[in-house]
Amino acid sequence: MNRARMIGLLACGIGLAGAAHAAGEAVCRPALAVSDVKFSTMQPPAMGRTWTAVVSVDASRCATTVGHFEIGFSRLKENGPEIDFREQFAWQTSAVNVSVDFWADEAVESYWLNTIAACPCRR
Repeated sequence: MNRARMIGLLACGIGLAGAAHAAGEAVCRPALAVSDVKFSTMQPPAMGRTWTAVVSVDASRCATTVGHFEIGFSRLKENGPEIDFREQFAWQTSAVNVSVDFWADEAVESYWLNTIAACPCRR
């Protein structure tokens, strides 16, 4: 029993030491903003629609010029349940065009910047 406690305490100590080390490092993220959002008209032959947007990027705090981010969507469907999902994209300095295809009976109720990956900080 004592041996199990000692191993548990040792594991907790190592975990806390690693967390303290990680907390001391500076974490940066680019500032992203979504604009120029459009939802296309139905396009033959499948009659699908495309959601497009421009994501402007301010990566002045980052030491890199590329990274990843996710946009979350709440999708409405004419004959089905509403579902939330995420799509991953890559950002580059200044701006990036993004698009997601939808079926004819689907629409975007809302969207949001979901996750923006951390980048190495500029020194």
